[in-house]
Formats: sequence, structure tokens, C-alpha cells
Amino acid sequence: MRFSEEQKRIAILLLNEPKTEDELNKQLNIPYDKLMSELKHMLKLDIISKEGYPTKYKLRQEIVQTLNERKKIAETDSYRIRLNSIIEFKAIEENLLKKNLDDICEALKKEKNFTIYDIKQAEIIEEADSEMYASFIEVNLSIKDFSSLILFLFYYGPTSIELIKPTKVEFSQYEFQDGLHALSEIFQKYAYFLTEKMTREELGKFYEKAYKKQK
Repeated sequence: MRFSEEQKRIAILLLNEPKTEDELNKQLNIPYDKLMSELKHMLKLDIISKEGYPTKYKLRQEIVQTLNERKKIAETDSYRIRLNSIIEFKAIEENLLKKNLDDICEALKKEKNFTIYDIKQAEIIEEADSEMYASFIEVNLSIKDFSSLILFLFYYGPTSIELIKPTKVEFSQYEFQDGLHALSEIFQKYAYFLTEKMTREELGKFYEKAYKKQK
């Protein structure tokens, strides 16, 4: 679930105590109509609720707990690349899909170069048009360095990525070189796999299509 910058600012203010529309408006300096639109959307998403008179808005307790847990993790987390990612899955059998989801969640948690802040599995649904089962994992995590980011992108194949921090990324020459080496090694393994599994004719067609796309 992605939040706008205004919604994030509202959530931070509501983390400690409920606030009225006027209090939020003064402290955030957001145009009143924009503020009301964001609050309405947050109510719809069940992120906040209303209470008392005059009406005050408060974060749901589960959200407060999640934010506090993430804050606690961040206090000892030295990794500088923070992401929120969606990893989608499909399978012809529901049980097989469930196993894949569980296996990927466990694998992510065991990665020494990742720090997991939050990881959730979405409900498994059956797609009527394809007769397949689909779901996704949403993971909020930090990643140690550039080469670890490359490995995350290739081996876990996220379909959506939101960069949470930093606002500006700088890599040393060594770190960038290390990442390029990891990427090159992945491509070499992939090429070796293709040459082992595909016939000469199949490889020819594959390279022909690949070069046409480049042109």
C-alpha cells in the first residue's frame, strides 16, 4: 500500500495523539481542501478513525504499533537503502502458490544483507480468465549496498518498488564495481543456462528477437 507524502506527514503527527482538522491544517500547512481529501482517503483505507467532539482524527492502533516497531528496528539498522516492494506470484495450484509465498518470505528473512521491517502475504485469489491462482508479498526492508540491491532485483523479481530513503544515493567506485560484477555473474549464469537448455535453432531465434529490440 502506497501513501502520498501528505498522508505520511499526517500519520507522523497523529502518531503521538489525535488531532482536529484545524490542528492538522495549522501544523502541516496543507491547503484545507487538500487536507480534507487526504483525510477522507485515509478513512476509506481504514488507516485513521474519528472520535469525540470536536472531531479528532487518530491512527488505528495497529498502524501505531507497526510504526513503533519499524522505528525500533531503524535505531540499530545501518543499511542505507530502504525500499517498499511488491513481489507477485502465480501458480496453477493454490497449495503450490501458498508454499512459494511461505518459502520466499522465509528466504527474505534469512538474507544477511537485508533488514526486514515488515512482510505480509496478500490473500490468494483465483483468476477466472486464466484459471490460475495469484497473490503477492509486500515487503518493507533495507538493503546493505548496491550489489545486494542487484541480487534482490534479480532473485526476488519485485514488480513494484518504492524508494523510501535516501533521497540521494552515492556509491563508491569499489561498491559500484562490486555491483557490476554481481550483475555480470548473474548474466553469465543465465546465458549458460540458456545454452544448456535451448537448441541451436531456439538460441538463434532468441538472439534475433533480442537484437531487434535493441535496434
